[in-house]
Amino acid sequence: MSTEINILSQSVQLPNGSTLPNRMAKAAMTEGLADARGYPSAALEKLYAAWGKGGCGLLITGNVLVDRHHLERPGNVVIDRTPDADMHAALQRWATAAKAGGAKLWMQISHAGRQTSAIVNPHPKAPSAIALALPGKQFGTPVAMSEGDIQETIQRFAQAAAAAQAAGFDGVQIHAAHGYLLSAFLSPRANQRTDRWGGSLENRARMLLEVLKAVRQRTGAAFTIAVKLNSADFQKGGFNFSDSTQVAQWLTEGGIDLIEISGGNYEQPRMMDMEGLEKADTSALPASTAAREAYFVDFAIEMQRKVSVPLMVTGGFRSATAMVSAVKEAGVAVIGLGRPLCVETQCVNQLLSGERQTLDRWERQLQLGPGWLGPHSPSGLIKMLNGFGATYWYYQQFRHFGRGEPADLQLGVFTALLRELKDQKRWMAAARFPE
Repeated sequence: MSTEINILSQSVQLPNGSTLPNRMAKAAMTEGLADARGYPSAALEKLYAAWGKGGCGLLITGNVLVDRHHLERPGNVVIDRTPDADMHAALQRWATAAKAGGAKLWMQISHAGRQTSAIVNPHPKAPSAIALALPGKQFGTPVAMSEGDIQETIQRFAQAAAAAQAAGFDGVQIHAAHGYLLSAFLSPRANQRTDRWGGSLENRARMLLEVLKAVRQRTGAAFTIAVKLNSADFQKGGFNFSDSTQVAQWLTEGGIDLIEISGGNYEQPRMMDMEGLEKADTSALPASTAAREAYFVDFAIEMQRKVSVPLMVTGGFRSATAMVSAVKEAGVAVIGLGRPLCVETQCVNQLLSGERQTLDRWERQLQLGPGWLGPHSPSGLIKMLNGFGATYWYYQQFRHFGRGEPADLQLGVFTALLRELKDQKRWMAAARFPE
């Protein structure tokens, strides 16, 4: 393995001519560290400075929202208008801090759609007025977007990409996965429109393809544009793998530079490795996936038979063996890491140097409590609280890094849940977006 690990240190050439220093990427993870204006903060700079020195050739930011009324969570960075001087300077500082170690930096641009928290917007805009099938009333009742709403949102994505380019980011990743707005347009469960934006797959993919076209027109051929795309929603009647491969072909024809394969949404959170509230539809899932360490490698193998664009896979990688295998045997171009980097910012350097072979020595069971309070509780609400509580545990580690502190591995999930909810409520009370 000591010699095979070198394959992860190889550079990656993208279709637009850009080169990634190696195959390792920090995947997008929502940080929640914007200031009260939605501008990048000093804490965000400090967090990315640590990641930038950690060995990944590519850093992808967490959600940067193109509409302040559709945040994925309180504390998101927001670019929904031409940045003023302060915002531009803050974006530049963020980019400079992240790139100081030689990594490329892409901004993930997104619109939360119907997965906007109710405390942000009780009536978010979505493809159709179909609410999330989740307990707890965390999310509001969506309203269907008008033609004007759709056109405005397309231009908002382009505007955010142009702002990223002007600030020194190397590219953007358009978020079309995990049930957010562009993902919802792709899903026949969430998108039940009867106009040119719904119905057939071609119509449901129109929003994403128009966003890609608008971003390319604003940023030019040399700027990197990637898309995060669900391999499947893992829900009966939802966006499936056949749909995904066809959309990937259309994206390739549209000039995309990389596709990151993911899957799931808030109703079926495969991307969070949580127990879903609905039995997952795995009819499109190859049997070999169950034996794999990484969630979406088999989808990458199948997708490469249809497209030539470089593919990135994130989710579940913990060993050098699995990463090398994904590159050599599955043809994956870029390996995405998430949770290991939430607690060990230097773990990729250690992996590439051969100092360690696995990234799981820190992991432990994260749950609210034993028995019926655990993640396998018969209560759907308890299941959801465990899932979000574990996720909030990672969010709290970001806050430690943003203060220049190490991760707190002794933090309890219930404590993390309460702290994060308090932090988000405090941010919402202080938020004052510029006009």
